[in-house]
Parts: sequence; C-alpha cells; structure tokens
Amino acid sequence: MSATPLSTARRVVVKVGSALLVDRKTGLKHDWLAALVDDICALTGSGAEVMVVSSGAIALGRTILGLKPAQLKLEESQAAASVGQIALASAWSRELGRHDAVSGQVLVTLGDTEERRRYLNVRATVSTLLKMNAVPVINENDTVATSEIRYGDNDRLAARIATMMGADLLVLLSDIDGLYTAPPGTSDDASFVPHVEQITPEIEAMAGAARSELSRGGMRTKLDAGKIATAAGTAMVIASGTRLNPLAAISAGERFTYFKPSSDPVKGYKTWIAGNLEPAGMLVVDDGAKAALASGKSLLPAGVKSVSGAFARGDTVAIVTPDGHEVARGLVAYDASDAVKIAGLKTSAIAGVLGYEARGAMVHRDDLVMSRIGGRAKAANGTAGE
Repeated sequence: MSATPLSTARRVVVKVGSALLVDRKTGLKHDWLAALVDDICALTGSGAEVMVVSSGAIALGRTILGLKPAQLKLEESQAAASVGQIALASAWSRELGRHDAVSGQVLVTLGDTEERRRYLNVRATVSTLLKMNAVPVINENDTVATSEIRYGDNDRLAARIATMMGADLLVLLSDIDGLYTAPPGTSDDASFVPHVEQITPEIEAMAGAARSELSRGGMRTKLDAGKIATAAGTAMVIASGTRLNPLAAISAGERFTYFKPSSDPVKGYKTWIAGNLEPAGMLVVDDGAKAALASGKSLLPAGVKSVSGAFARGDTVAIVTPDGHEVARGLVAYDASDAVKIAGLKTSAIAGVLGYEARGAMVHRDDLVMSRIGGRAKAANGTAGE
C-alpha cells in the first residue's frame, strides 16, 4: 500500500485494550495514555474524526480498590467498574484537555447497539459529539452488564461502533503487532501476516486465546471484530500498542496487519434499510419533500401529508407520494402516535405540540435510502394513532 490506512481515513475508531492502559500493580499508564492522545489529536488536527473504545474500567478499579488478582465475582467486577470508570473518564478528559480537546463519555450495553431504538440514540449522541469536535470515549457499561447481556470484549463492541458510525477504519491496538499464522510463543515457525483479503476459515484457525489476565479478548475476538467491520465496508488494522505513540507508528509504516474491507458490502446499513425489513408504516410526502430527499436532505415533519401504520421509533417506514409510489425508506424518529400529531408542522412547532424537545427530522438523511424503483408501496397495517 502506497499510503497507510490512517493517512486516508476520514473517520476512525481506535480500540484500546486493558493491558495497554492499566498496569496491574501501579494502575493507569499515564505516559502511554498521554502519547496516544497526542496521536489522536494529530489525527483530528488533520481533519479526521476519531472515536475511542476504551477498555480498562474494571482493571483500573480493581487496582484502586486493592482487589487481589484472582477471578472476581460478578458484583466485584461491577463495583470495580464503577470506581474505575470515573478514574478512566477523568484521565481521558485530562489528557485531551492538554490539547484543548473535549471528551464525551458514552457507556453502552449490548442492547444499545442491537435494538434499533436504542441504536438510534447511541448513533445520534456520538454523531452530535463528532459534529461538536469532541472525542467520544466509549466503553461497555460494566457496572450493570451481566454475562447474559454483554459483549464480553471491546473488540466486537468497537466493530459495532465502527459500522454504526460508518467509520472508514477500525484500529485494534493490542499487545501483539498483528496476525500470525500461529500464536507467537506456541509455535517456532509462526510467521507474520501483513495483509488479509478475506477472513476465511483458514485465517480463523490462526487465532489463539487471550494473552493477558487483564484482557477478555484474544486474536479470536479480533477476527470476529474483523468479520463485522469488513463485511460492512470498514477496513481494520491490528497493531501493537505496547510502544508509545502507537498510531504515529502505524502512520510511519511500522508493522501491522491490514484487513481489507468488502468492496461490495452485502450487509451495509442502507442495504439493510432498503431491502431487509418490511416497512412498518407509511409517510405520504408532498412534492417539496420529495425533491428535498432527492437532493440528500432529511425528511422534516413539514413535508409529511399523512401517516399510516402502527410503528415505533426506529422502525422502517416507506416514504411515498400521494399516488402511492415509493420514493424512499428510512428509520423513523417518532412513534406513530407522535408522527400523526406533528405531520405538516414546522420544526419550531414540534415541542409545543408534543410537550418535549424532540428531533427536528421525521427521518434523518443518515437513516434513509432512496428507492431505486418507484413502485407502488404496500398499504401499512393499521392507522397511526389507533
């Protein structure tokens, strides 16, 4: 590759493992974090948007609380996370503040990225932080997550965030500099793999177990993350984070494994909206709204003439002309009952009708795809507000 992945990416997710950030005996590795933040701010200064998925809350909390290195009970892990998360967020805020940068903490559980309504909330929050030039620092909410409702590792969480936010690149910083044909240390003839075109069963067979007691993941979870990311069109890099300024090292061409994104993502976000879900409702729009959608704008309530269907916020709806021809599909930002109330209203009037501050768009452009064939839409089941 003539250019490094970081030099061409406009939106990047960086995942930081616990073992890189926290020393079991002494706690937070302040110098390492400071150097990483220097790298992050160099990227944002060049125009890139950067999101961080940061492990380390439990590891840091158990050090602060003086818990022994034995396996923690669930309630002990949750307590450690509660203490560690405050210290971790403070550290990120302090280091970013050296560059006059602002951090925003986002704690999520499995349902926040898997359930559509909560997914939209996370996406909207992170998008707004990026628009405000803040650096989102994201972590699983280990204070409430249990084994039944958790990711279990931040590699897969980082991949979900990357695909949710349409990132160009996911960087997994690890205690290993990339993928090997066998786990280093267990095989004398393990060789480095610099480039992966596709994650095949043969590639997956190269994975081993977690290398550190502070880490829940290992190469296997990184490959799982790679499958999620690359299938959605996001490239992935696995690189060593054991050195200072690990992102600068990637930019300088030091060794890493690059996972090529799919050139034709079959499970892309807008493909999912357009073809994989049966619309739960229908929004009939006027000619002005139709033209606005065609120019890449969001659907505002003012352009909606009528609403049908018994849908909930986050469901897929068909956007149609008065004669029934479908022009687009998207994820609606309101429940049907509220959509009926605000159809045809200007954005400034929404709060007065609903009684709370709400989103300006009925369907945001990021959650909308134009229909390729303007066929007649099926009638939705039921009438909104019934």
